[in-house]
Amino acid sequence: MLTRVTNQMTALQSQQHLQASAARLSHQQDRASSLKAIGVPSDDPAGAAEALRVKGLQSAAAQHGRNVDDGAGWLTTADSALSSADAVLAKVRQLTLQGANEGALSPEARRAIATEIDGLSSDLLATANASYAGRSVFAGTSDAGVAFTPDRSFTGAPGAEVVRRVGPETTVRVDADGALAFGTGDDSVFALLGRISADLRTGTTNVATHLTALDTRVGALRGVQSDVGARHAQLLRAEDTLMDTSVTLEAQRAGLEDLDLGRAVLDLQLQQNSYQAALAVTAKVLQTSLMDFLR
Repeated sequence: MLTRVTNQMTALQSQQHLQASAARLSHQQDRASSLKAIGVPSDDPAGAAEALRVKGLQSAAAQHGRNVDDGAGWLTTADSALSSADAVLAKVRQLTLQGANEGALSPEARRAIATEIDGLSSDLLATANASYAGRSVFAGTSDAGVAFTPDRSFTGAPGAEVVRRVGPETTVRVDADGALAFGTGDDSVFALLGRISADLRTGTTNVATHLTALDTRVGALRGVQSDVGARHAQLLRAEDTLMDTSVTLEAQRAGLEDLDLGRAVLDLQLQQNSYQAALAVTAKVLQTSLMDFLR
């Protein structure tokens, strides 16, 4: 059966084709101006879902990067404090050796040494209460604000560690063990310095007997500092891994969402040519005259 094609039908179809071509041209213009391959999810549902997944991984990697920076701040503060504490104890050992020479020192000289050791003990307390972002780096999750109170009591709790997640399956402890570094109770370095000071003042015991205990406390302090250094190195390795991961994820995201400028301009030009050709063909096919309107 033959179907009669009228001028009205031809005009309607031509209009529909022109509108479709104009829509495609507008879409290419949007792509060229934004350089985005996916304007709305319907452009590429599978690609949009994959892009969302990659962006989620990027957000997680960015958070891990912030955790690395925060953890590095904790460990750097702890390492600096431990270095200062080591220097204080080295000075205390020097004064203890000096005070052990009883025959060459008067009681006044020994008291002067004791006073200096008391001052160093106060400096050591301030060092042991070092903090980062308002949190003590030697007291774990304690909310006391300090690791050691003015009476030298330790505020931390066993196993209360501060950790930061630096990877999907990786966490790093970022605080330092204050109880191990400085000791607690009668075994603390503060109690030891107090005994050395008291013996210097009374003169009843040669302070050289405290050198072994002092060396033991220095060894514990350096052991904690070595552990802090190892964890800081772990953070640096995690930082390098995160940088590589971020570059890889950004490349994946760009491959899914971004358009090459040259390709976008070429596609736009091709669509413009197609639209201009459609206009020219339509003008040739539909040669409307004034008589068509008068009818």
